[in-house]
This record gives sequence, structure tokens and C-alpha cells, in this order.
Amino acid sequence: MLEADAAHKKVGPLSKKNLRPGSALYFSHGFSIVYKDQTHIIPPKNIDVIMVAPKGSGTSLRRNFLSGEGINASFAVFQDATGKARDRALAIGIGIGAGYLFPTTFENEVYSDLVGERGVLMGALAGIMEAQYDTLRKHGHSPSEAFNETVEELTESLIRLVAENGMDWMYANCSATAQRGALDWKPKFKKAVMPVFKDLYERVASGAETRRVIRSTGGPDYKQLLGKELAVMGNSEMWQAGAATRALRPKTAGAKAPVAAAGTGGRKQN
Repeated sequence: MLEADAAHKKVGPLSKKNLRPGSALYFSHGFSIVYKDQTHIIPPKNIDVIMVAPKGSGTSLRRNFLSGEGINASFAVFQDATGKARDRALAIGIGIGAGYLFPTTFENEVYSDLVGERGVLMGALAGIMEAQYDTLRKHGHSPSEAFNETVEELTESLIRLVAENGMDWMYANCSATAQRGALDWKPKFKKAVMPVFKDLYERVASGAETRRVIRSTGGPDYKQLLGKELAVMGNSEMWQAGAATRALRPKTAGAKAPVAAAGTGGRKQN
């Protein structure tokens, strides 16, 4: 069941007709099983119900699979009718190239996934970027400067250092001025957003967010409506500046340019 979550309600009955005793029903997300009161997905008792949830977008999953790098994924067993459900889930995880598989439950996966998407991974990230960009622009900074200090340095330099060895590693490889500012302001940002995350988790756990998803993404014109919303973002000054910045990135033959840490002028600070 790899269709869009809102489509499961419609395709579920079709899939159910083709299930045989001992079959396995595979999901990549806990959405439809956990919120069955909304999706009406109730599998028969004589089949395995399993999940492998890659921790990344479909584009990243495919790109990493082709490069042989794989992508981390969680796995879970909701129903084990054959005694082989766990083995089946692990086999799927290996098959899609997961570099690391960690156990979870359908409920924990969907709660953490919905919070993560709306929070740090997508919603919060975009919102914070826009807030900083707009603040810089209102104080006379150019679109190029505002974008580079808000997005480009994060995506092209800092986040790579975080991926290598963690946030403390990224801090340690920045200037003393950057380190002091980050350490001083981190608690303020955490305090400011904690109420938002509390509200977000409660909405996910209550099913309010899934009702919103099904209602807004289940219609035949969803793609058109989504395109209009994304166009507003893509055509904004901030992301037009981003397109110009990407076009001007230095091109190197056969290798990426060295990654410079924040506030160092390209020099690694130890």
C-alpha cells in the first residue's frame, strides 16, 4: 500500500479483494492502520501486516539506492499471522537498500513522522527561514545576502557538518563568535517553539492532522491546488533569490568544492 495516504480509503477495498490467507500487506507509513477510524483500513486476521518506513523522501530513497548508499528505515509488525512477519519486514528493508533498520510500532512511526514533517524537517524549517529572510530584508540587506545567510550556508556547509558528527561537531568547526551566538540563542528558540510542538503533537495524536490530510488531499483536483500553493512559495522573492544563487554556485570538474564552515572565511577553526 504505497499510494498517497488519502487514497488508501479508496484503494483499500480493492487490495483487500486480492489478499489470500498467509499474504503480507506492506505499508511504508503507519497512517492508515493507526487512523483506521478515518481510513477504514481493517486487514483480515489471516494475513501479515508489516511496515518499513524509509527516513527520507522518495527521491532520496531512489537516489541512495542507485548509488549503493541506502537510507535508514524503521520497521514494525502490526499483525503476524504466519510467524514470518518480522522476517518479511526485514527482507523488504534490505531489498529497498536500507542502510540501518530500527524497530518501532505503527503508532510511534506515524506520530513521529507527522510531527517531524510539520516540525523541524519541513514546516518549521521553511517558516524559520522565511522569518529570518524577511527580517534581514526589512533592515536593508540585499536578497542575495539575506538568502545566503539564511539558506545557502545552512544547506551547502553547516548541515553537512551536522551529518558528519553531530551538532556539537558543527559548532566546534565554526568561529568563536558563531559558537557563542548559537549557544546563547539556542535556549531562546527552544522556549519560543516548545508550545507550538506541544500543540502539534496533540493534534497528531488526536487525529486532527490526519483529518486535515484526508480532507485536503483526497480530492481529484488536489494536484492543481497543491501546484498553486507551491507556486506562491517558488515565486516568492526568497526562493527566486535561491534559484539565482544555485545557478551561480562554482562548478568543479569531477569533485565538489571544499565545504567551508560558518563564519570562518573558509578556514577550519579548531
